[in-house]
Amino acid sequence: MLSQHHSLHMCIFNGIVTALYASNVIAAKHSSDDFDVLKYVDPLIGTANGGHVFAGATLPFGMAKAVADTAGENQAGFAYDTEVVTGFSHMHDSGTGGSPSMGNFPIFAQGNCPHDDINQCKWQKSDRAAVWDKESPEVRPGYFSISLANGVHAEMTATNRSALYRFTFNETSSQSLSPVILLDLMDLPQSRTSGSADVDRSTGRLTGSGTFSPSFGIGSYKSYVCVDFKGAELRDTGIWEKNQANISSRSLTLGSDTSSTLSAGTFARFHAPKDSSILARVGVSFISVQQACENAERELPDFDFEGTVSAAESAWRKKLDVVSVDADGVLPDLQTVFWSGAYRALISPQDYTGENPLWESDEPYYDSYYCIWDSFRSIHPLLTLVDPFSQSLMIRSLIDTYRHEGYLPDCRMSLCKGFTQGGSNADVVMADAYLKKVPGIDWDTAYEAVVKDAEVEPQNWDVEGRGGLRSWKNLGYIPFDDYDPDGEGTHTRSISRTVEYAYNDFCIAEMAQGMGHQSDYEKYTKRSGNWVHMFKPDQKSSIKGVDTNFTGFLQPRYTNGTWRYQDPILCSPLLDFTGCYLNPDGHETYEGSAWMYTFYAPHDMGALIKTLGGAESFTSRLSYLHDSGLLYVGDEQAFLPVYQFHYSGRPGLSAKQSHFYIPSQFNTTVNGIAGNDDSGAMGSFVVLSMMGIWPVPGQDVYLITPPYFKEVSIRNALTGKVATIRNINFDPSYKSIYIQSAKWNDKPWTKNWITHDFFAEGGVLELELGPKESEWGTQIQDLPPSLSDYQ
Repeated sequence: MLSQHHSLHMCIFNGIVTALYASNVIAAKHSSDDFDVLKYVDPLIGTANGGHVFAGATLPFGMAKAVADTAGENQAGFAYDTEVVTGFSHMHDSGTGGSPSMGNFPIFAQGNCPHDDINQCKWQKSDRAAVWDKESPEVRPGYFSISLANGVHAEMTATNRSALYRFTFNETSSQSLSPVILLDLMDLPQSRTSGSADVDRSTGRLTGSGTFSPSFGIGSYKSYVCVDFKGAELRDTGIWEKNQANISSRSLTLGSDTSSTLSAGTFARFHAPKDSSILARVGVSFISVQQACENAERELPDFDFEGTVSAAESAWRKKLDVVSVDADGVLPDLQTVFWSGAYRALISPQDYTGENPLWESDEPYYDSYYCIWDSFRSIHPLLTLVDPFSQSLMIRSLIDTYRHEGYLPDCRMSLCKGFTQGGSNADVVMADAYLKKVPGIDWDTAYEAVVKDAEVEPQNWDVEGRGGLRSWKNLGYIPFDDYDPDGEGTHTRSISRTVEYAYNDFCIAEMAQGMGHQSDYEKYTKRSGNWVHMFKPDQKSSIKGVDTNFTGFLQPRYTNGTWRYQDPILCSPLLDFTGCYLNPDGHETYEGSAWMYTFYAPHDMGALIKTLGGAESFTSRLSYLHDSGLLYVGDEQAFLPVYQFHYSGRPGLSAKQSHFYIPSQFNTTVNGIAGNDDSGAMGSFVVLSMMGIWPVPGQDVYLITPPYFKEVSIRNALTGKVATIRNINFDPSYKSIYIQSAKWNDKPWTKNWITHDFFAEGGVLELELGPKESEWGTQIQDLPPSLSDYQ
């Protein structure tokens, strides 16, 4: 999901490429004694230029996410390409497009009020904003700190439902310290419709509640906060609104008639702390103020800052420990790209179990699926490999959401329904997990849910299910002029929705076959071929008036079967790149061009390759897609085309293409991801690519390329077995990136793909490398599965 304000990273960072691929600089080989994975995690990667990565303190999949909130493009709270900090808040999402997310109830600290006059403190958001020191951020998993020009040094860490802040005050004037810490009934998108705040005069406890809107969906949600302090004697308390404070009042209510941009809240003022620092413990909840306080009291009873940081670091080490690499010869920066990507892929979705007020259930509840349209392609397949238990909990949560809300979510955040962007892509997640035997799932209900996506149109298909099902069933495609009396939704994206619906139906067919539903298997397999109905064989394409010399592209179609025209390069980086969003007058492809979507039939690549003129023509066309600038790898539909050379018998070109994008557009700078991270999608792309295994989501297929390390091992949490991919003749300058031969457990392996059995049962996949393409993986019998034959 792209931000409409995102700046393209289309340039190739020549200096970075040269430095990272220099063969005369060798990094030390890791040993089990001296290797600390957290030294190679940089949470600041992707915090500038529209990456929207959450940089603050959190646990894996944690609800509490503490960070400094900056002014500007602040979807995840903190962005490096900003100047001022306006507050410190406790819940965020990572990498999203759309509007900023959450950031509810920021707190802010000041060392004193000028002339010790409470009304001369800076209260509202715009006035209190303080310049931050660009050299000051210290960031690592579970910890974030920053220094402000107002003399405050802020540190923060987190548990599952709570955040702990340590504010250290440097005297910036002749008057003595008398710190003030305020709570603002605000959120990042300024969406509040009502709110209330209270302060306990005896303890200084600040509590608040509010009703807010989600960032990329419909409806509203209620949120609650509880703040306690330690480290200084309480002086006085009160409320504030705009720039006026009142020490005689203890509560404040903002109704629906109050502007959502109004800053107002409560505060506590303290006598000078003995060590110049004050701890602020913040509990959060979606249930009640009482539960927010209980969360903090249970998780942070002793205000132990160092202990909390240490526990968070241990949690992250444990989560990342299932993967190990032999990084002999690999530069530290490339290792940082890898491990930072893995870290980001484990930030979301977020575990809100016990914090869902919408229904009672014994099942887990996860939130912040931004969006499954993005995450089905790489995040969930990666979790199946490295954290199948969490993947199981997430899938159970999706199924439980279906039970209570009627449909599987395609996007969900802050307890609200998010917007669908294409097909019903939770179907792909279900099929992928079913085929890979993710444990603990009620597959009968899962199957019931995916079939409902395919058969029953919801009232509002902008937020769940599929629209246009009458046309889908009768015509075999979504027409441009679709007449849909069965539901309401945005009538755009007819091309991309058609090809996605086709693949969704294929995924349902796989489940049907495995579960013994033969007639369903036949029906959905047939419907999965509907992608071809949007293919116009004689459609040509040109760039700036020059023919690309490729003919045949997906095009919009009317109900009567005639064609409408959309320039095949429209919505690529070469023409109106940002024109294909969810706007009602949008185009017929979503966040990408017809050029790119023409390659999307991952279940029937044999038919697609024949449709596009055969293997040689397909390879030439796919190379052109990458080389011409038509493809933007910062959006998730571009991931699979990096590896689709496997299907035309040229797996070496997939490896070559992977090395083109990494590290040129994925590196260690604050700009170091190609697009916004979409809850870790870019991170998972990097990790899987550098592991040398690209999962085709919704299928039991991993396309094989050489890892970026001498060796990569993944320990299966379910079986304890270890799967190792080992490069023979590994070349850290990456000139030898072509597989010459392969062995699986010492037996020759000629297929250019492998199944999940390798990771479930363990073993060794050995890849012999060389500087030129070979015959390995090129024969018809070695190509990945396809519904149709390749010849």
